[in-house]
Amino acid sequence: MGPALGQVGDLPAGDRALLSGQCRSLAGHLAEVPDPRDPRGVRHTLTSLLLAAVAVVLAGARSFTAIGEWAADAPPRVLAAVGVRYDPLGRRFQPPDEATIRRVLEAVDGAALEAAAGSWLAARLQAGRPPAGVDRRAVAVDGKAVRGTRHASGDGQARHLLAAADQQAGVVLAQAEVDGKTNEITAFAPLLASLDLAGAVVTADALHAQREHAEFLVTVKNAHYIMAVKNNQPSLHAQLKSLPWRQVRAGFGAREKGHGRAGWRTIKTAAVAAGIAFPHAAQAIQIRRRRRALNGTTKWSAETSYAVTSLAAHQATPAQIAGWSRGHWGLEALHHIRDVTYGEDASQIRTGNGPQVMAILRNLAIGILKPAGHASIAAACRYHARDATRVLATLGLSPA
Repeated sequence: MGPALGQVGDLPAGDRALLSGQCRSLAGHLAEVPDPRDPRGVRHTLTSLLLAAVAVVLAGARSFTAIGEWAADAPPRVLAAVGVRYDPLGRRFQPPDEATIRRVLEAVDGAALEAAAGSWLAARLQAGRPPAGVDRRAVAVDGKAVRGTRHASGDGQARHLLAAADQQAGVVLAQAEVDGKTNEITAFAPLLASLDLAGAVVTADALHAQREHAEFLVTVKNAHYIMAVKNNQPSLHAQLKSLPWRQVRAGFGAREKGHGRAGWRTIKTAAVAAGIAFPHAAQAIQIRRRRRALNGTTKWSAETSYAVTSLAAHQATPAQIAGWSRGHWGLEALHHIRDVTYGEDASQIRTGNGPQVMAILRNLAIGILKPAGHASIAAACRYHARDATRVLATLGLSPA
């Protein structure tokens, strides 16, 4: 497998760096995932099976059946590029069948596959990132329940995934399966442990407004945080709420419109380095939102929320804090793509490591397509579905 260098000029800077050898290939990263099979009788390498799965998810596949059908119908040059076994006697490629694909993807180590995919995406983003100092990186941490899996569990609980995503690129850098939403707290530090977060700002919802998380981010990862604060931290919430906000001028305001509503959002920040009992807290944040439905009503609703950050006033403006706070919910947009375009919540894949592995493949496909400039992931999937050879340019592969 070699890089398709003839097409490098048409790709974004990050992709050009990737294909020209500055970053290790996706296949190289996937080769580090341990094969769960007994080596006796293995006909298809794990790397070839995983590359084929990535290729077909780029084309919008939602199931193991779809992956098997794609492998059976893919043209020889595509099968060669992903490393499918070639039979010299029969002079033909021998694509894996659905049963093989299903068995392997249900058994493969989800954590190892996540580490391989995440490290490749992180390297790819780093290669195409502007010079240091242009923009502070922002990483959002949030959880998602895979609702379709609740039918396969004895207690009716859905499998739960915690993810960390690059806000600017809209790419998941790390993801881990956790035992329910309440256990997101213990998974927070392990999820971020392998990521290079130096100088970045990590955004998290109120569940993660934990002292241990703040210490970990600032002292261990050399990062900053913006954490929402609600009544699950009653003392901290009371401290933030009692600050003299009436005496603080709004540092940022913006009109908002969408989802059938119009609104106005304002941000106030106040230095609290010595006045808030939370590790490394430098500023308190008040966010006020006023909304009105666009159905002719004149009635407005108002909501006030609070957050705390380790960023001092000289390190971030109110406008930047507003952007990162709003950007945190971009992870919800990724969840929406997985649910709507890939039908994740309705998926019938429920056994073994299948749900986690398919979620990783969906994240990987989105992480490939979004930085490449595809505004619509659904349209990008249809584009690749119309011609199986198009995955070669997208993945930087050429026939062996």
